[in-house]
Amino acid sequence: MPDDPIVATNDAPVPDEAPAPTGAPPEVLTNPSWQRVQLARHPKRPQALDYIERVFTGFEELHGDRFYGDDKATIGGFAYFEGRPVMVVAQQKGKDTKAKLFRNFGMPKPEGYRKAIRLMRLADKFGRPVISLIDTAGAFPGVDAEERGQAEAVAYNLREMSRLGCPVIAVVIGEGGSGGALALGVANRVYMLENAYYSVISPESCAAIIWRDSGKAPLAAEALKMTAQDLLGLKIIDGIVKEPAEGAQNDHDAAASALRETLKNALAELAPLDRQGLISDRYEKFRRMGNFFREETL
Repeated sequence: MPDDPIVATNDAPVPDEAPAPTGAPPEVLTNPSWQRVQLARHPKRPQALDYIERVFTGFEELHGDRFYGDDKATIGGFAYFEGRPVMVVAQQKGKDTKAKLFRNFGMPKPEGYRKAIRLMRLADKFGRPVISLIDTAGAFPGVDAEERGQAEAVAYNLREMSRLGCPVIAVVIGEGGSGGALALGVANRVYMLENAYYSVISPESCAAIIWRDSGKAPLAAEALKMTAQDLLGLKIIDGIVKEPAEGAQNDHDAAASALRETLKNALAELAPLDRQGLISDRYEKFRRMGNFFREETL
């Protein structure tokens, strides 16, 4: 196991192309939702450490949850963004086999979520904005994670993030899977990269439940409305970060530049709000979600 987790995941060799779905009918191959899911999982897609290296300076990683241990799928620490001190909290998948095992494939265990909220509360104490980079298929479903309180850790983060008195900005940079993503996503502003997805369940799991056939994942992806374009229309997210042509995997620097501009604008937008204003802004944002009905006037 590598001593330095940052070094261990940088510039690792990966295959040239993402695996294409096999045996799929023509209509599946032209399904925009499924194509975006495939791009979100592309092996060459930039991950959290790639963005941290390009967007922030002076990143100092902090470790441990002060309860059990140091989760390697969750990374975080102080950094500077355009000369302003911030706290960065992110999920890292790893690129080659060794790094993926080290990072548990980007699926945090309870200690990962407890580390994340510890760092966020530290940022709140010193009045520093929190920037969350989300990229996980979901919280780790193993027995050991359940024994250590996975559900409680996720629920605790949801409550405590809603109470933070500092600006919180979340960006889904790849996969945004279920509560494992939401536990880092209770933010004043939530953005998604153009080819990311954000969903309560993976397309494969949804297809297995609804049709008892995980091979129908492309149909599930379309029905779930999980793409950035769908979620912006539903007012779940606040904006879309444009990617280079054919996806962020083709130009990491351009993707990072677009992310930098989005973060700069979001911080400027939240700057006038005081502590209570930030809490109220976050509360109202999530209260508006899912409000699709109007009361008829009698």
